[in-house]
Amino acid sequence: MTKTANRDLLIKVVSTGMLAALSYVVFIFLQIKIPLPGGDAVSIHLGNAVCVLGALILGGAWGGLGGAIGMTIGDLFDPIYVVYAPKTFILKLCIGLITGFVARNLGKLAEQADRKAIANRAVLGSVAGLLFNVIFDPLVGYFYKRVLLGKPAAELTIAWNFSVTALNAVISAIVAVAVYLAIRPALRKSGLIPNA
Repeated sequence: MTKTANRDLLIKVVSTGMLAALSYVVFIFLQIKIPLPGGDAVSIHLGNAVCVLGALILGGAWGGLGGAIGMTIGDLFDPIYVVYAPKTFILKLCIGLITGFVARNLGKLAEQADRKAIANRAVLGSVAGLLFNVIFDPLVGYFYKRVLLGKPAAELTIAWNFSVTALNAVISAIVAVAVYLAIRPALRKSGLIPNA
């Protein structure tokens, strides 16, 4: 590997670790937990915003991985969510992969110079990744609760899961895009946003 390739890889690895830490902190300490029947709960949080932000900055794989690791660790330390850690990892990684694919691969976000084009691609990528989550988090959660965990209250919680996931998606899209637009110029200037 060349010096530049080594530097870029190091930046991605360190940035992914920072995103994982930020995702964990935001998910654990800035959440509003809503208890549900059957000892379950849903949360209003900004963890998904970190997933999306990471995908916009680093690309889907690295950004999604950072968000997925952070929120999975958050699940592992919470007695209510510990059983959902595998589901969390997969779904949050998918948020990042989809966001990164739409914004960076299809929309060529890293190559854009016009602020309006940057905002449009960031919004489209965010909406795509979070729309996936709005659809699949409640569905996979239902299947996970009903079939794998045998929780009879799965039917009672699916509407809550969908509603809270949709609210999280709207908040996360707004926050992620706003933060991305605010920090992108500084990251570009310092060379910390990879072009690939």
